[in-house]
Amino acid sequence: MANEAPLLAARDLALRFGRIAALDGVSIAVWPGEVLAVVGESGSGKTTLLRALHGDLAPDGGQVLYAGRDIHAMAEPERRWLARNEWGFVHQNPRDGLRMAISAGGNIGERLMAAGARHWGKIRATAIDWLARVEIPADRIDDPPRKFSGGMQQRLQIARVLVMNPRIVFMDEPTGGLDVSVQARLLDLIRRLTHELKLASVIVTHDLAVARLLADRTVVMREGQVVEQGLTDQVLDDPHHAYTQLLVSSVLQA
Repeated sequence: MANEAPLLAARDLALRFGRIAALDGVSIAVWPGEVLAVVGESGSGKTTLLRALHGDLAPDGGQVLYAGRDIHAMAEPERRWLARNEWGFVHQNPRDGLRMAISAGGNIGERLMAAGARHWGKIRATAIDWLARVEIPADRIDDPPRKFSGGMQQRLQIARVLVMNPRIVFMDEPTGGLDVSVQARLLDLIRRLTHELKLASVIVTHDLAVARLLADRTVVMREGQVVEQGLTDQVLDDPHHAYTQLLVSSVLQA
């Protein structure tokens, strides 16, 4: 990784909401095939950082470089093309990432059709394959997502995102709001698929157990700043910053 350029890099990102410094000199990098977790309490700036990395929020200062190019200097059509074809975004609430009025197969198939696929048989076969990969029975292909449990909806959203073979996936609290047993199953699925597909991933979470299970490296944020980052085991087992120590100790005492 040392001899390879990062796929995505933020350099000195700054963003203010009025008097609040949501991002204050944030610099991070993500390499191909790597899972990076961004952790911190509510209000630490982690979701704002994710939205800036994805191009949804323009920073007041600094750059977001994707494959060496500043995404916020791109024309909007080019950034939209990247969002459809090379990036994926998994929302905390799967309803924000799914079309609830169409079938499960349609949710997957319309992404393929938007990319130019026209053979209905092949589209349906691909949808069935992806349903199997996210552990949804093939006989649910014609059911709308509103008939699915929350965990199944999240797995369907993941299939809808990954069917396009993105180079990088952004995940915003992907296990939030799910029961513990459902979370465990979903985390196993995410870990397996990210490794199988060699995806670069940025996962925002307040749950250090999620970071430990999924992430190669972890970034700790507080009040819009990165206070610590490094290999996940090192950050969580031997935290150097007082805030990280507090986060880890609060988990251990829970």
